[in-house]
Amino acid sequence: MLIDVSGLRAHLGDPQWLILDCRHDLTDHARGRRLYGESHLSGAHFMPVETALAGEKTGINGRHPLPAPQAFAECLNQLGATATTQIVAYDDVGGQYAARLWWLARWIGLEHVHVLDGGWSAWTTAGYPLDAAVPPAPGGGTVQARADASRIATTGEVLANLTSGRHLVVDARAPERYRGEVEPIDRVAGRIPSAASRFFKANLNADLTLRPPADLRREFGSLLGGRPATEVIHQCGSGVTACVNLLAMEHAGLTGSRLYPGSWSEWIADPARPVARG
Repeated sequence: MLIDVSGLRAHLGDPQWLILDCRHDLTDHARGRRLYGESHLSGAHFMPVETALAGEKTGINGRHPLPAPQAFAECLNQLGATATTQIVAYDDVGGQYAARLWWLARWIGLEHVHVLDGGWSAWTTAGYPLDAAVPPAPGGGTVQARADASRIATTGEVLANLTSGRHLVVDARAPERYRGEVEPIDRVAGRIPSAASRFFKANLNADLTLRPPADLRREFGSLLGGRPATEVIHQCGSGVTACVNLLAMEHAGLTGSRLYPGSWSEWIADPARPVARG
């Protein structure tokens, strides 16, 4: 799931490797493409979060609804991807956007997909090649999406869980957003009742690499309180940063947790759904 910068450096120029720049800003949607145009990893293609990594918004399905599976596959096919292509995603904020791409690729059935550990910062610190030229999109990809519904939790399931308590809902947002003290993006502050807090940045070292598996396993194990990973549902504001918690659990050997794609932004689309604060 992870590849370090030296491992990726060894494959620059290899046609079987596809590097994707997922840099983005939730409050400045033009930032990622602007940064990509200034400089990016040599040979990398830009992957826009708001379009390639998200689907059509209806007003009730959250800020980053899932793209149609084959539509996402076609984004990869335009870049020449196949089922055996080694896909590497990176960003500059600790993997929250790269992890979204990793999760989407796994969701549609791809197995050879990685997050660059440490991302942009680790690559530039190492002094590895950068470029401002946009590589051509070769086309001719052959990825066929086989979306795995078992990786997804629906709003109905999360709502039913308020009564059943069968699953542990884990909120990846910053603690102050979880508590409902501030809400810089969505129109309602608060959290899904009974959700537990695990800020996605708690999974990262100071250099934005992912922490050791043993540490993550211990901390997530404490949070889960004996539950199996298959009873965990991850959410955040819109199904993006929650993917870092998913990645961290998988990295720690805790497999089978699910993503609530609409997350908080979908939950609050219906004012009848309860909100907790404090």
